[in-house]
Amino acid sequence: MLQGVRHIKAFVAVARLGSFTRAAAEVNVSQPALTVQIRQLETSLGVRLFDRNKRQVVLTQAGRDLLPALQRVLSELDAVMSASHDLAGLRRGSVSIATLPSVAAGLLPTAIRRFMTDHPNIDVKVQDVVAEHIVKLVKAEEVDFGIGSRVGADRDVEITDFLSDRMCAFLPQDHPLADRRPLLLKDVAAFPLILTARGTSVRTLVERALEKEGLEVSITCEANYMSTAVGMVRAGLGVSILPESAIEAASCEGMRIEPIRTPGLTRKIGLIRKSNRSLSPAAERFVQLLTELSWEPLAHFANPGIRAKKREPLNDAQHRS
Repeated sequence: MLQGVRHIKAFVAVARLGSFTRAAAEVNVSQPALTVQIRQLETSLGVRLFDRNKRQVVLTQAGRDLLPALQRVLSELDAVMSASHDLAGLRRGSVSIATLPSVAAGLLPTAIRRFMTDHPNIDVKVQDVVAEHIVKLVKAEEVDFGIGSRVGADRDVEITDFLSDRMCAFLPQDHPLADRRPLLLKDVAAFPLILTARGTSVRTLVERALEKEGLEVSITCEANYMSTAVGMVRAGLGVSILPESAIEAASCEGMRIEPIRTPGLTRKIGLIRKSNRSLSPAAERFVQLLTELSWEPLAHFANPGIRAKKREPLNDAQHRS
């Protein structure tokens, strides 16, 4: 392919300059080498391109007919090379992400702001969906990568954990559990519960913890989104078990949010990629930025690679800040 391009460039240069000597200097080859390239191109095309004598070089009719098409080939190739360099240099492109709503409301806006400051010509598209749908979008290659939780073994995706999210009880301000210390899962399970829908990462985690503790519960309501569950708590329909990051997804004013101290109630959040697929330069840089951000102090999230520090109970004043 590259040899063909050199031959076409040689032809266009001779046609424009009317001289093998000047064309050879322009394309940076010797005149004999340029002459060989023209002859090889003529052989390949099956037509004579130039009539030449000691005084002049002129295009044949076939050469005149082919010149515009070959000029377009070079122009389009230049455009392809320019676009490729722009993509590699992060001067253009797009990043598409499927993410949990809690991440979309919390960490992701900070990441997008930093990314767009450095790369203003790259579009960032976000789909906030439940964990199960994130994996489907990644596998279908409808997004570059996902940010979500494991929903089961799947060889078609690779998941790299980079955040953790502790589970909390979301309570009305005057609930009997509001001042319970430490608050355990068995305490919360004694009250009517509002849980996220089956198939969500939160529901899976809660059900596993309940089974491990041998607890039976009464479920009064289910919701696909954490913001809906929070609204149900505010309406007095029950108590909800949600990750701390739900604070970013819904207004929690007038509520109490207490961490549940039962072991195992921490949701792991990972970067989800399709197995054996390379990311675009823009998507690769965005993943790198997310990883860098995960090592900074984050509200309502923790990096599992950092030794956990004791985190204070949440209170209503913090929710309003």
